Amino acid sequence: MEVVNTPADRAKGLMYRKFMGEDEGMLFVFAQPEYLSFWMKNTRIPLSIAYFNPDKRITDIHDMKPNQTSELYHSSEKALYALEVNQGWFAKRKIGKYGVLKIPDRVKAAQ
Repeated sequence: MEVVNTPADRAKGLMYRKFMGEDEGMLFVFAQPEYLSFWMKNTRIPLSIAYFNPDKRITDIHDMKPNQTSELYHSSEKALYALEVNQGWFAKRKIGKYGVLKIPDRVKAAQ
């Protein structure tokens, strides 16, 4: 799991990548809970995104289409984390709303 916790790294995200392994993903860590929106500009891989509230529970999961600049994927609640994985990853593992995110101690708070 790749962790991004700076504004520059969060802005770039998974742009321009051509491949992501089956059990790989990117965890976006924010400094404080906020309503989040993601898009798929310059992102070639079909992704699923889950938003997590400060209690580390899933509030929303969206399947996102590659290279979309007109569609935004919003959190319905204030979120502190977002996790992008290959599309269908959550469904395949029967992970849904209110699922819990376990974050290793090595993950640093956002800057």
